[in-house]
Amino acid sequence: MAPLLFVLLLCPAHTVGLSRGVYVVDDSDVDVELTFARPELSSLLPGLDSDADGTITTLELAAARPALSGLVQTLLFRRGETPCVAGLQSAALVEGDGLALALRVSCPAGGSDVVVDFRLFDRLGPGHRHLGHVSAHGGEADIVAFAAAPEFILTSSASAPPVGAYLLLGLEHILLGFDHLVFLAGILIVLLRAGRWTSLIRVVTAFTLAHSVTLGLAATGKVTLSPSLIEPLIAASIVFVGIESLFASTDIASRWRMTLPFGLVHGFGFAGALAEIGLPKGAVVPALALFNVGVELGQLAVVLALCPLLLFLRRRLSPKRAQQLMWLLSAAVVVAGVYWFVERI
Repeated sequence: MAPLLFVLLLCPAHTVGLSRGVYVVDDSDVDVELTFARPELSSLLPGLDSDADGTITTLELAAARPALSGLVQTLLFRRGETPCVAGLQSAALVEGDGLALALRVSCPAGGSDVVVDFRLFDRLGPGHRHLGHVSAHGGEADIVAFAAAPEFILTSSASAPPVGAYLLLGLEHILLGFDHLVFLAGILIVLLRAGRWTSLIRVVTAFTLAHSVTLGLAATGKVTLSPSLIEPLIAASIVFVGIESLFASTDIASRWRMTLPFGLVHGFGFAGALAEIGLPKGAVVPALALFNVGVELGQLAVVLALCPLLLFLRRRLSPKRAQQLMWLLSAAVVVAGVYWFVERI
């Protein structure tokens, strides 16, 4: 278990890739510019960085044009039920580590709106988000797409993901939020020394209620705090819980006094996942509730996986060995929290 925590330390707290798109609709044609991070495209197309030196040159980019053209074909455009034809016009290295692809999409004439099926999510990293800006029919709109909601319509009306997708978004966020997982692990570590399943109820309930309150307030704009403040505070909470685990009381149940205030902080962190996605108009409450349920399901899965392991180890190890393991895991939690705290400030 200790090696797992150190692996999490080497991972970003939230491994969420991001791409951007500009879509200009003109009757039967759509001009598209997609911008990806070069490392992400390199992982899809190993030949893109042919000399494997970690950088992409204009010569390498030119040589990889056939592969990029093939990649474009994984994006499906259609008008009604009729497919459109997408072709790569150019590829260019842009701003820092960006790589921009210009596409021309030809669609059959008709009154239907153009639909994009961003199936590239199947090949991109978990948690990838696509942020798009659409200019169509004299109006503009912003869209967001992700694996649970890969389709969007190119219209001048805002296109929010379907409400049901927020359940998967919440589940995905907690399972990819390694800082939240390490915090939760730090809370549970003391089971190696003492505590029962029933002792977890107050601890998990306090954390759940607290982060549900701040998640709702932040997601609906009632209270806003800067991520530059919240993210270091989340890291600091990990450091605190790791240190506290070294001197924990005999029963885990008393730790609800710690998970309650820290849950308020982590709730603002969960709200960050919704900041770019937004909540669908007319369905704010159901979408927010489903996102929170997704977070809780992910959290419950971690608890149900981790607690039996900790209780099993407590029975199999001598008290001295269990104490040593708890100290080792607590130290790993502290190191992870310090690393993320320094990284975020």
